[in-house]
Amino acid sequence: MLCTSCSKHNSNAQPQPQPQVFHLTSFSVDHQINQYQLYQVSRMPEIVLHFDHAVVLSTALNYIQLINDQQQTINLQLLPSSTDSVLRISPVDSLQALHKYVLTIQKSLPGVGNWQLDNTFTINWITEIDSTDKFPRISDSALLDLVAHQTFHYFWEFAHPVSGMARERSNSGDICTTGGTGFGIMAILVGIERNWISRTDGLNRIQQIVHFLSTSCTRYHGAFSHWINGSTGATIPFSRLDDGADLVETAYLMMGLLCARQYFQSPDSDEQTLRAAIDSLWYRVEWTWFQRNGQSVLYWHWSPNYGWAMNLPIQGWNEALITYVLAASSPTYAINKQVYDSGWAKNGAMRNGQTYEGIRLPLGPAFGGPLFFAQYSFLGLNPHALSDAYANYWEQNVAHTQINHQYCVNNPLHFNGYSTDCWGLTASDDPAGYAVHSPTSDNGVIAPTAAIASLPYTPDASMRAIRFFYYTLGDQLWGTYGFYDAFDLSQPWFDHQYLAIDQAPQIIMIENARSGLLWRLFMSCPEVQQGLKTLGFVVQ
Repeated sequence: MLCTSCSKHNSNAQPQPQPQVFHLTSFSVDHQINQYQLYQVSRMPEIVLHFDHAVVLSTALNYIQLINDQQQTINLQLLPSSTDSVLRISPVDSLQALHKYVLTIQKSLPGVGNWQLDNTFTINWITEIDSTDKFPRISDSALLDLVAHQTFHYFWEFAHPVSGMARERSNSGDICTTGGTGFGIMAILVGIERNWISRTDGLNRIQQIVHFLSTSCTRYHGAFSHWINGSTGATIPFSRLDDGADLVETAYLMMGLLCARQYFQSPDSDEQTLRAAIDSLWYRVEWTWFQRNGQSVLYWHWSPNYGWAMNLPIQGWNEALITYVLAASSPTYAINKQVYDSGWAKNGAMRNGQTYEGIRLPLGPAFGGPLFFAQYSFLGLNPHALSDAYANYWEQNVAHTQINHQYCVNNPLHFNGYSTDCWGLTASDDPAGYAVHSPTSDNGVIAPTAAIASLPYTPDASMRAIRFFYYTLGDQLWGTYGFYDAFDLSQPWFDHQYLAIDQAPQIIMIENARSGLLWRLFMSCPEVQQGLKTLGFVVQ
């Protein structure tokens, strides 16, 4: 039975007053006002919080929390100029450079007289880049030597021990890359020229690769697969349907092999044997087979299990120009000019002619696409004074690179760190895996290879980037095989992987910018000169 006295007592109880609500009217972090995501915040930032009601100063910091990206709580202090409605706060100790921090102002923050904040507020920021040099300054020439030499180790020390081929990436085990091996052979030639290895050692390594390709690997109408098991030579499918020939990867391999053939030209019997073995591989690539029953276009893939199911014609503008050049240069299975004009150039439809960032672009997609378009084919193919009915290729590559650089300087999406020193969008690793980055597909990821391998096209801008990557970011970006593949200062995130197809262009294009070595070797091939002539190129 309910107690009457208790009921009477309860009915007379006075309800507790609800706290009145006050508001955060504005805030600033290092004078940046009302921004919930900030970059380049100082390591001792001043945080100013304006409320429309007095706060209990003595307990305020119990309700304001700063956490770093290791989930550690950072001690805060009230600055002397704080008033009961304006809090001025700073960390007790200096924050770490280029780290993420989250400031939370809790809803339970008490105001004077039983008032309560209306909501919880969260402010995120990344601290400024530590601009101090991480390594001693050296001359630009010595820095180029260092970058090229350190990167060279990927293709020398980290090469597959059985085949000598280039591993796909720094954790890929037996997975070797056909195109990356072609690039790696070119890197070995640079190593010989720069006296990092002896001519004999370089020759022996390339002999090892060529012997493995000739005797252990499955070929598909003379072409190689994208991935090869470096121990057995077996094809490793790149995807479910891509388990056979990859003509573009084969072209990159042949470009490297032809450079090696032209380099090792002495009458020495070992060099003669190598030249003959390279020719055997080169002559057996059935380029015309990849016209897919006589069409006026080349196809990228063919599978012994799925035939032409990948169904990808090789059409410009992209990284695959070298495929058509070599297909026209073949002494045994040469395509004709119609295949180039209709297939690659799409009868002129690959032209662009629009202006981006104030720069006219002759070919390709809007803004030029990823920078590897201007690099992979041109590791051997010299764009200087090279033109045809569709473009002057020096103008094309310079314009493409300048557009990429200027886009990063303008930074329309406001990513952290983009500048005249920090630029370069291409295909690379990113926090979600691997992706193609360009001005029309930009998520904040910069790949060092993009700017470094652009050295022939934008020498000043590329050199600025190399200095920034090494001296300013080198404590997080520089490792055993040179610069890691990519980074994102808006996260911040630094990759700790290397990719063969991103490492090699750095060495090769640094050398091409300095001496023209690989350009000179590849362009010295009489077949290539004939192939260019067949396709209507003018080489001045």
